[in-house]
Amino acid sequence: MRIADIFCKVRVGLLILILASCSSSKKASEIAQASIDLDSVQAQPTIYEKYNAAETRIIDLIHTKLRVKFDLGKAHLLGQATLTFEPYFYSISSVDFDAKGFDIHEVALDTKRGSEELKYSYEDDVLSIELDRQYSKGERISVFIDYTAKPNDLDVEGSSAITDAKGLYFINPDGKEENKPTQIWTQGETESSSCWFPTIDVPNERMTQELYITVDNKFITLSNGTLQYSTLNEDNTRTDYWKQELPHAPYLAMMAIGEFAIVKDQWREIEVNYYVEQEYEKHAKMIFGNTPEMLQFYSDKLGVDYPWGKYAQIVVRDYISGAMENTSAVIHGEFLQRDDREYLDDTNEDVIAHELFHHWFGDLVTCESWANLPLNESFATYGEYLWNEYKYGREEADYYLQKDLDQYLWSATKKNVDLIRFNYEDKEDMFDSHSYAKGGRVLHMLRKYVGDEAFFESLRIYLEENKFKSVEIHHLRLAFEKVTGEDLNWFFNQWFLSSGHPYLFITYDYTDSIKTQTLTVSQAHDLKATPLYSLPVTVDIYVNGKVRREKITVDSVRQTFKFKVEAKPDLVNFDAEKMLLCIKRDYKSKEAWIYQYHNAALYLDRVEALDQLKKFQDDGDLITTFADALKDEHWNLRVKAIKNVKHLLSEPNYNIKDQLMELAQNDVKSDVRATAILLLSNYYDPDSLGKKDPQLESLYHSTLSDKSYVVIGESIYALAKENHEAAFVEIDSFDEKTTEKLLIDIARVFASYGTNEQNSFFGEAYEKLNEYEKYSLLDIYSDYLIKQDDNTINDGLELFKDAAINQDAWWARLTTLYRIEKILKMYSKREREVLDDIKVNKKNASALQVLETKRKGIAAQKENINTALADIKEKESDTKVLMFWDELAQ
Repeated sequence: MRIADIFCKVRVGLLILILASCSSSKKASEIAQASIDLDSVQAQPTIYEKYNAAETRIIDLIHTKLRVKFDLGKAHLLGQATLTFEPYFYSISSVDFDAKGFDIHEVALDTKRGSEELKYSYEDDVLSIELDRQYSKGERISVFIDYTAKPNDLDVEGSSAITDAKGLYFINPDGKEENKPTQIWTQGETESSSCWFPTIDVPNERMTQELYITVDNKFITLSNGTLQYSTLNEDNTRTDYWKQELPHAPYLAMMAIGEFAIVKDQWREIEVNYYVEQEYEKHAKMIFGNTPEMLQFYSDKLGVDYPWGKYAQIVVRDYISGAMENTSAVIHGEFLQRDDREYLDDTNEDVIAHELFHHWFGDLVTCESWANLPLNESFATYGEYLWNEYKYGREEADYYLQKDLDQYLWSATKKNVDLIRFNYEDKEDMFDSHSYAKGGRVLHMLRKYVGDEAFFESLRIYLEENKFKSVEIHHLRLAFEKVTGEDLNWFFNQWFLSSGHPYLFITYDYTDSIKTQTLTVSQAHDLKATPLYSLPVTVDIYVNGKVRREKITVDSVRQTFKFKVEAKPDLVNFDAEKMLLCIKRDYKSKEAWIYQYHNAALYLDRVEALDQLKKFQDDGDLITTFADALKDEHWNLRVKAIKNVKHLLSEPNYNIKDQLMELAQNDVKSDVRATAILLLSNYYDPDSLGKKDPQLESLYHSTLSDKSYVVIGESIYALAKENHEAAFVEIDSFDEKTTEKLLIDIARVFASYGTNEQNSFFGEAYEKLNEYEKYSLLDIYSDYLIKQDDNTINDGLELFKDAAINQDAWWARLTTLYRIEKILKMYSKREREVLDDIKVNKKNASALQVLETKRKGIAAQKENINTALADIKEKESDTKVLMFWDELAQ
């Protein structure tokens, strides 16, 4: 499962937690004081009260055969299921199946002699069946169930990661929504497959399956396994028969139905197919075309061939998450469908890699309980790293590795939990930055500790010994111990089975008389909350152009390491592999950071150096370093440099403005071009400088012809700063596709420079955007409204009210409420200003009359907003959203 991008992407500028100081050393007392400051922002450990064990196995579900057809008008599935199972160990005379929101029509024992009706009860979404006799281990039983699934009648909630839990989704079933195809698709994780077929809906169950899908002949179907045959029926329907012969967990079962173009590809003798809407058929191989190479790479790297009979990927509308690793048939959200221009800005190849790697970690070997979810998601996240490392090089892979660290560290300020945790409040809580980002980083540390050969051999043994089985974290540890011969409880206990991360302080000293370099590392985190870590790391020492690598282990509160050297080092590079998951304060000198940028081996060395150097005062060497970074080989370092060269604008020798204009027009990476435009418009903001810049206005006009929508979006806003009337003309000239792709950027322009004439744009744009884009639009719209008249605000309030009531995701409704509160606060501020004016003008009758009229108008507006909030509250049931009114009351 790849969670939706809004929860994965964070602003790097807010997350730079590696701190520096100008001094090369600190006294212990100063370090202790600094550690108190860090502790003050550390999330406190969660106090747990329960233990979520793996599900007890009563039966072994062996096979599921389904026959399904649909009533589109009612959004119902008409199903017949034959479930084959046997007692797991103890004898049974009854059996329970998960079956959410069904009408049960018939339950019967299915035998070679025929069927025999069975007694059953159906309560609280559990179908309890009384068998005809006592059955012992090894005796196989088949039960037939005739049912109707009614997913839209279910009263269920999703989570931030998986925003709904109905299991079965009918998209535009009556065909009345314009520009939206009719589709049916499923989402099983976490335990929602039982919303469309009866099963044992837990991750430590496994089954083979057959699925007969009857649909209108115009529709394409997709399911797990391979398509055996299709039968055309007399009523112009067609029945497709899909069969999966290898066992998998019930949550991985899927089907998808709609009018898709199928673009065929191949790996070895296995079909690799891409299902997209007709419009994107010509782009499918651009989007998915690296899949066969990924299959080969992962098979080679893991020493275990891709195990399933086919590999298909399908893009559906209104998907409730990012993507899902259904066995051999991955579902992607519509964001993955891109034309060649959109592809320039984001390939989403990491999503494709993530879901494919799941077919080893998650599908072939599956976590036995949701507490062990990182065995699925941490590996899938690290699978992204492995693909990027292989295909695009370590620098690009390390760029994403740093994003994972930033994402985890940000979330850890709010949530401090074990990576493997049996005490979650809700299983959906496991789908967080710990299971994904932190887990991927922990696997990277494990790889760096044991070495590549041992790491991948351990993974091969783990997969081979546990294929088609359910696992817990100790299975992984035992595989690594089998290969390395080392007891690795220390590593697994501190990283997988504990919360938190180390806070490190690193200081340096050199004694010339004895040619000795000292390195002192302090663990400054709260030792009551998080015990001491054992941290094996490498240290690179650079002396006279030569580098020497040393291995050390940090395992004390304060530890000093001494190294004999020929002369004072130019650089001592702690954690030379940049693999530690930690927050650190590294007290290098400015000269050392400059040397690190120019000479250390890794992309992450240069990232770290630039992040620290921006905290020092300017001088010649520092200026040169940032100017050099504008030409760095990695695009993100060029982005960082662009964001940090404002202080160089007055340096005539560097022609920074010309360099930025060159980057804006000609850099190979659209992110760099867009950032250069953004920062040019900020550095040379006409409102701040008091004058316009015809040269830049001309540049922004020219970059509007860029193929990248991201570049055009920044260009139109930059142009608006210089000449908003010209920007409005350009917006009017955009073709329909460009306008559709730039709705958020156009909204930014209108929010800053628009009048009430642009109000209708926001409502029209809202209808065209997905839920995550609506989040951004409503934020911008609130900024627009607070600059408009009361009538315009009242029109806009209706849209906010509708969004606060009808958006599916709780977080979307909650953030909409905060936008309404922003408008309310604006009126409260105006009210205070008017009341202050009334006090000043209490002897001026005519002024008082005007002010009183204004005050009454403001009061009426506030009452109108509060009435809307009351209406919203009446329709809200989610406790997380209802907390808004408690905050508002304060």
